[in-house]
Amino acid sequence: MSALERTVAVRDKRFLLRVETSRDPEDYRIYEDLRNEIWDFPDDHLAGTRNMMCENVFHEGASLFIGAFAEAPGGGFEVDGKHLAGFCYGFVGVRDKAIGFRDPANLRFYSQYAGVRRAFQSYGLGILLKEHQREMVLDILGVSAMICTYDPLAGINAHRNIHHFGMDVLEYRVATYGEYGGLLNRLDVPTDRFLMSWDLERTSGRPDYDFEAALSAPQTIIAGLRGVKGKSTELELEIVEGTDPDAAGDPLLVRIPLDFYRMLQETDVADGDVRRIPVDWRMATRAVFQGLFSRGYRVVDFRKAGGRASANYYVLSRPAASSR
Repeated sequence: MSALERTVAVRDKRFLLRVETSRDPEDYRIYEDLRNEIWDFPDDHLAGTRNMMCENVFHEGASLFIGAFAEAPGGGFEVDGKHLAGFCYGFVGVRDKAIGFRDPANLRFYSQYAGVRRAFQSYGLGILLKEHQREMVLDILGVSAMICTYDPLAGINAHRNIHHFGMDVLEYRVATYGEYGGLLNRLDVPTDRFLMSWDLERTSGRPDYDFEAALSAPQTIIAGLRGVKGKSTELELEIVEGTDPDAAGDPLLVRIPLDFYRMLQETDVADGDVRRIPVDWRMATRAVFQGLFSRGYRVVDFRKAGGRASANYYVLSRPAASSR
């Protein structure tokens, strides 16, 4: 078995990535406390601490808790809530309910939570946690497939999941979690999600494509800029001006906002026109993704175009035109 913990250095800080094995229920409270700090939605929470301890694969269950702990100012690592910088959590499930656990090939790991405290979000801990989770899922559980969901409009997650790790989009799910609030969601914005699959043993890269040519192809989302009075400041936000879900080309690009989480927070105001900006993005991209998927397009990459026209784009291609 691989080591359950390792130390990583990122710029001026060191972090301890550590699999939780404790038999003391109170040691699990730090994960729920950090989850609530990051998402700020107490109605949606982890199980009670005793249940979290019991479901741990090192005890009676099939779950993994992994924490990233920041080094103390005087050196050394304190494994407590004060120094917990991020965490990830998930559990083993099955693809086909009729087969259940009878065939190991039917098993997959569902990564339910992965979050980093705001003060440490510039250290790449999201990727480091997922890399450690990948190693532990393969080595401890012997499972080679991982699934997760994320908001298709969240560019930071798209870059990590698709561009960095090469995960595959299995399907587009509409309003997956119903009404879901907090810092990273809003009750009036439908909780659409991508269902993702990650082959933990795959080493092949993404297919070749011409990104510059795709930028010149017909645009599936036509976007512009609008100055608004936001919740905390005046700012310019990207707005949807039109869509073309029937656009032709290979590859095709689907644009999303540069920072959807900030958009959600800044448009949380009384002005209905401003408040509707993220809803317009949700409905427009939902129609475009569903239309493109129905025509055989699949997500093959996620890119950010730089320069004055900086923008986030999903890259979609037809399977016949890719090697993946």
